[in-house]
Amino acid sequence: MNLIFRMLWVLIRSLFCARIEDNRFVSEFSLHVLPNDIDINFHMNNGRYLTICDLNRVDIFARSGLLKAMFRRNWIPVIAEHTMTYKKPLGIFERYRVKTEVTHWDEKYFYMKHNFSKDERIAAEGTSKGCVYARGIGVVSPADAIAAVEQDRSK
Repeated sequence: MNLIFRMLWVLIRSLFCARIEDNRFVSEFSLHVLPNDIDINFHMNNGRYLTICDLNRVDIFARSGLLKAMFRRNWIPVIAEHTMTYKKPLGIFERYRVKTEVTHWDEKYFYMKHNFSKDERIAAEGTSKGCVYARGIGVVSPADAIAAVEQDRSK
């Protein structure tokens, strides 16, 4: 619940940003480290990085049409694995850029690369793999998820 305003900002922002075309799934934006992002060392908490990656994924879902396709079909996104390497701390109120890119997919998972930077220096970077899941059915292949987006666009 503590990221509800950022989530709303991402969803509203996605309405005005360019649609994702040609399966180039990339999300990038600037944020500030807020007081609710920090730990006892007064820098961004390691868990917050993973949550910010969720915001990038929501942006990708919204701008690609996958969010609409998932709602229509009662599908949910699931992260199966996530790793993050922390290189430089982000202090309170510092501005940083975060970028998430879907690099490829196979028959089950989408694979993503995450990058947090400040002043052109890498603060953290990581990878994740995720899938689209249909309750009662199981994993929806990325090819089928993309086909659903294309089907919805043609309506």
